[in-house]
Amino acid sequence: MTLSRVAPPVLALGFVLLCVSAGASAQTGSSSSSTPISQSSAADSPHPPAAQTNANAPPVPAPRKETVVVTGFFEAIPLEESERAITVLDITEAPLLFNTTADYLKLDPSLDLRQRGQNGIQGDLSIRGGTFGQTLILLDGIRMNDAQSGHHSLNLPVPMEALESVEVLRGAGSTLYGADAVGGVVNFRTRRPETSEIRLRGGLGSFGTNQQRVTASAVRGPFFQQLAASRDLSTGFIENRDYRNSLISSTTHIKSGLGYTRILLGMMDRPFGAQGFYGQFNSWERTKGWTAMASQELGSRTVASFSYRRHTDLFVLYRDRPQVYTNHHISQTWLGSIRRTEEIGAKGRLHYGFEALHDDLESTNLGFRERGRQATYLNYDLRAAGRFSLTAGTRYELFQAWSGQLSPTLAAGYWLSSHAKLRASVSRAYRVPSFTDLYYQDPANRGNPDLRPERAWGYEAGLDWNAGQSIDGELTVFQRRERDGIDFVRDSPNAIWQARNFQRLRFTGAEARARWRYRPAASAEVAYTGLRGAQTALEGMQSRYTFNYPVHAFVGTWQAVTRGNMALRTRLGVTQRYQRASYMLWDVAVAHHGARFRPFVQFANLADRTYEEIPGVPMPGRSILGGLEIVAWTRAR
Repeated sequence: MTLSRVAPPVLALGFVLLCVSAGASAQTGSSSSSTPISQSSAADSPHPPAAQTNANAPPVPAPRKETVVVTGFFEAIPLEESERAITVLDITEAPLLFNTTADYLKLDPSLDLRQRGQNGIQGDLSIRGGTFGQTLILLDGIRMNDAQSGHHSLNLPVPMEALESVEVLRGAGSTLYGADAVGGVVNFRTRRPETSEIRLRGGLGSFGTNQQRVTASAVRGPFFQQLAASRDLSTGFIENRDYRNSLISSTTHIKSGLGYTRILLGMMDRPFGAQGFYGQFNSWERTKGWTAMASQELGSRTVASFSYRRHTDLFVLYRDRPQVYTNHHISQTWLGSIRRTEEIGAKGRLHYGFEALHDDLESTNLGFRERGRQATYLNYDLRAAGRFSLTAGTRYELFQAWSGQLSPTLAAGYWLSSHAKLRASVSRAYRVPSFTDLYYQDPANRGNPDLRPERAWGYEAGLDWNAGQSIDGELTVFQRRERDGIDFVRDSPNAIWQARNFQRLRFTGAEARARWRYRPAASAEVAYTGLRGAQTALEGMQSRYTFNYPVHAFVGTWQAVTRGNMALRTRLGVTQRYQRASYMLWDVAVAHHGARFRPFVQFANLADRTYEEIPGVPMPGRSILGGLEIVAWTRAR
């Protein structure tokens, strides 16, 4: 009897048992405060609300001893209790100093954002030397990775104004999230509004940049609603690099006797000139996406969720001659899950659940493709606050086309004192080939239908330290060992790129960070990541993506709010990629946080450096963007 015949009955039985357990919990009215992934420990909200303030007061950031995180765990925990390397980027703090979510991702040197244009039009995100396909992108804990190609994973269907934070798990995360979490996981969390208000934001800048953004929020009793829309266009800094980016989203939060309900609807439309993106062609591309997500608490211990994502990609090789070569891809993803938590003793919790996912693709180039997967997981979490922590778990995932994948993890932390903590972890991760890896064909590229899934073991150890609330830092060393790595490779500059598996790929590196908060509204931070890859893995073959990683990456940032409500931020980043010269980027932003009118100005690449994040694709030089945000109407809750 084959594995695929055995799997459905076993998984169905697990699903029934979970539903029965959920019903029992709701009837007994358990008072457990544990919550599943993408939920905070607050009793009435999946997102911990900020402290209540005067609606007209300027948003002055204040230091917090602990930040509640969920990425990398099955329930929300303070960041200081994590035994994994995690970064939390707060989007609600001085948002006028940032233009897009790409500006936040640039704050962590372990994140390698390889862009093909400004303002996040198309970018590939890598972590610790992994490829963009080895980075799992989540939105409120729901996977956004596209089965057609990892190039589309950052096509989020929500504007930046609808987001609260970005949580980054550096290192393997397949035990929690399944396939593709090899280098790490990035979770974009949406914001629950705390006041009823309407905000308008507009800007003009270099290269014909024109921006309009609007958010409307309503809070009434147990009902929280936010609508957000943005439009961002540019004529391009060079020929055929114009773009238009449109986003609209609706997020709904409802508290009821049954539990917490969250609903998200989003749409994105992004046409852009793709000069040189995929070779020396004047290409053009348009991507569109529609997303619907819903989650429902069933008592205090169980959460059920469902999501649907549709994504289209229209690619034209020659913009002036579309009849020569045009591809149209339509992908769809359905995902359903149910998760449950049980208390084991006073300090332990057991988390378990079931997930089912289906992908399909209809393509002029790739044909009609589909695949499904089902997974069950079990995780035990033991915590003695201020002393030690232990997490042990495993996930078993079944595919229609490949054998099952087992992803165990073990992580531990120990407090040497109230100011220092040791942590270590080991975990297994994997990635299944995208439909492009398997079936794509054009005059310069060939997919490979015989590709095997990538497999990797990740190891890390670190030290976290703090000197009160003003100074803190971390040091982490890590290694990732891959088997059956996937990339497009060739043996000469004129040969065809061919997808293939390769062995013995190893990345070893170190991360260091230090932060100083010398005033309640002022901080400075420096961070560095060094990385070394096993260069013999491809045995002299030329790699398209794998060996474009940064061997050295440094980021220094300073941000402050003055007594006159002036907010200032500067970032200095230095990157040296493998076998390429280093380059430096310097960004500066200034904004005035008035009660109603809030002007801002942002400078990017102030030193006017020439650089490429992807070989052969030049990036913009010095640019400026200025604008105004207006709080048109507000009413405190």
